[in-house]
Amino acid sequence: MRKIRFALALLAGAASVSAADSVMFSPEAASASASDEIAARGPLKLTMRRAVQIATSPEGSARVQLQIENLKQAKDRSREVLASLLPDIESDVSVGSSVRSLAATGLSNLKSLGEVDGILKDFGLPPVNIPDRLGPFEPLDIRATANLVLFDYSLIKRVKASHATTRATKDDLNSTDESVTGQVSKAYLTALRADADVEATQADVDLSLAVLKQSEHSKEAGSGTGMDVTRSNVQLANDKQRLLVAKNDQTKSHLQLLRAMNLRLDTTVELVDKLDYKPFDTLSVDDAISQALANRPDLKSQLAQEDAAKLIASSVKYERLPSIVATANYGTIGPPGVALLPTRDYYGQVRIPIFDGGRRDARRAESFSQLRQASIKTADLRDQIELDVRLAMDSLKSADDQVKVAEEGLSLADREMSQARRRFDAGVAGSLEVSDASDKLQRARTNKIDAVYNHNVARIDLGQALGKTSSMID
Repeated sequence: MRKIRFALALLAGAASVSAADSVMFSPEAASASASDEIAARGPLKLTMRRAVQIATSPEGSARVQLQIENLKQAKDRSREVLASLLPDIESDVSVGSSVRSLAATGLSNLKSLGEVDGILKDFGLPPVNIPDRLGPFEPLDIRATANLVLFDYSLIKRVKASHATTRATKDDLNSTDESVTGQVSKAYLTALRADADVEATQADVDLSLAVLKQSEHSKEAGSGTGMDVTRSNVQLANDKQRLLVAKNDQTKSHLQLLRAMNLRLDTTVELVDKLDYKPFDTLSVDDAISQALANRPDLKSQLAQEDAAKLIASSVKYERLPSIVATANYGTIGPPGVALLPTRDYYGQVRIPIFDGGRRDARRAESFSQLRQASIKTADLRDQIELDVRLAMDSLKSADDQVKVAEEGLSLADREMSQARRRFDAGVAGSLEVSDASDKLQRARTNKIDAVYNHNVARIDLGQALGKTSSMID
């Protein structure tokens, strides 16, 4: 009984260790702190680079967090496969109690052999007394067992395939970082455009107020009419309405930026950067495509997945080769109250596959089909990368031309507005000319903002196409 209690104590200890290992990761406790701390500091001043850094941190975008978990799982799966090549050592302690029935085996019939008793009596020995059963036996067995794969070429290939899969997952994480960088950068640019729209609309309101005062002054001086004042008031009301819409769009864009960064939506942000035009040194198409093929993390991931598919197909092919396995065990065994006796077994096995009902051939055909599928995806992705680069470069060139035209248009509209106000103040033109010039100036400002925004978005698109989005962020 003492040995039985000892074995139960060992099992209880193992259960407690298993319970400790089974404690799961709590995402609420690990990731809630960053967003709360940022929100508690008051207004968050953001540059585009800072916004990207927050979004791509381990506690940033949900997409990044999920991909980090995917990488952890891939590493764990790789360790599982690698463990198949390492020694498998385990120990066990067993305590049992057994009873054997001799009557069931027929050994008890020896008692009926009188000649046996007579022979024993002649030698002065007592008669044989064979019981109906033996026991109980309570042996204690303490043993360690080791298994080791000495050679399995198919398993070696699977280990290499798991490493290739892990590399692919790392590249997937880099690809996710690139994607999130582009997403947050564009959200930041949208917020900058909304801020610029508010500033431009506020300038329109200020201009309309100035024109209204000018109209009222002209009416008082006798050179203007009540229609001029009414028209100026209508223009001012329209501009105020546009300002309300612009502020609402500004709030929406800030919320979208916070969502892309995975921050609390009640966080107040202040954008440090301004929406401005930054010329870009263009590349030749061939150079850009070469850079993209060398840098794009999604292509690197796909190439690693193709390597993994090749290794898996090769591992199934080499399953037909023999494998060598070694097994050993050593321990002590004995009854209660007696010194335990050492026992051992050492042996090796050569396993030679002969026939498995066609399962191996089916797996081989499936693995080669997956390899062809991976090759097709790689070729298709190369074509897509070339298309992305060409479209991004064309968009950037067009956006650059749009900025130049918009700047010229804004300069002309501003000049026309100044001339119209001078003519109206001199009494040689009515408020209708000023109102028309004001509309043109508003369109010119909007065109300039849209053109600069499109140019910056085109830069981000080109960075994503080249696999170097972070280099486009200043």
